[in-house]
Amino acid sequence: MGLRWTDWPSHLLAALRRGVVIPAHPLALDADRRLDQRRQRALTRYYLDAGAGGLAVGVHTTQFAIRDVGLYRPVLELAMRSAADWTTSSPLMIAGLAGRTIAAVGEAQIARGLGYHAGLLSLAAMKGATEDELIAHAGAVARELPLVGFYLQPAVGGIVLPASFWRRFAAIDNVVAIKIAPFNRYRTLDVIRGVAEAGAADRVTLYTGNDDHIILDLLAPFTVVVGDRPVTLRIRGGLLGHWSVWVRQAVELLARVHAAVAAGQVPADLLALDSAVTDCNAAIFDVANDFHGVIAGCHEVLRRQGLLQGIWCLDPDESLGPGQMQEIDRVCAAYPHLSDDAFVRENLERWLA
Repeated sequence: MGLRWTDWPSHLLAALRRGVVIPAHPLALDADRRLDQRRQRALTRYYLDAGAGGLAVGVHTTQFAIRDVGLYRPVLELAMRSAADWTTSSPLMIAGLAGRTIAAVGEAQIARGLGYHAGLLSLAAMKGATEDELIAHAGAVARELPLVGFYLQPAVGGIVLPASFWRRFAAIDNVVAIKIAPFNRYRTLDVIRGVAEAGAADRVTLYTGNDDHIILDLLAPFTVVVGDRPVTLRIRGGLLGHWSVWVRQAVELLARVHAAVAAGQVPADLLALDSAVTDCNAAIFDVANDFHGVIAGCHEVLRRQGLLQGIWCLDPDESLGPGQMQEIDRVCAAYPHLSDDAFVRENLERWLA
């Protein structure tokens, strides 16, 4: 028997729909590129103490290659156990799901068995499939676990998905949210239009994964016309690789955004943060080198804070891009108010204990 979103505790569903910070959980490795359980636990503790409302594990930032080295179940299990041991509140636990249908269904079953609430469905392995095949694939996985759709940008392996796909995807009744991460305004609107045309806006909560456009995604109302009727949707929270770092500040930022939206007044200084956050993201995600160092860049920020020992990735060729270290130096110096270095310093020993 599969899990449905209607089976969730009411506070989890309310949190998802209100909008929370969901970091995409990195993978802590030692110098031999083996799982560093102590630091992996420390990351989970950091995110929860920083105020994250959920964790996404086994996703792109965790490195899809965990599946190739037998780490998928151990990493998901460690995050679930670490969260349960650290806090009495129940964060929303989202497992990355990848591969073709048999593999993705198998991962959904593993995640459900470990107590995860939903699965973030990557379609990267389905390149070349028709829209009908993609919807059948999503439907099969949704029978096991509530789904969060994932529009992964093509630059890091995603596929282009039109509004017609998102309309049909949103119509699947065990879909609870969509992470919009094409890093493209036109494609972002395709998702929003698809959800509106499916009449699913009350059930499917929109989350930004556009790490290059975080603040404005969260502040802007999106009005589309369905038939002859305008429908306005909002992106409520974020499930972001960028929010694997400086999470305390991300939580405070989202609270400011929610307050501004509720008041119907957006301060100019909050709008100005959009370009500052995007500038930081360009450095951390290595935009200058076509995202070559996207995961290593997140690791580098966490290394500087002491949460990680190094920036090692499973693939030895995956590291910082040319000039990326200097760019990270620059944004750290330029935007100290966007970091949470002091918060990490105060708590690091406790998280590593």
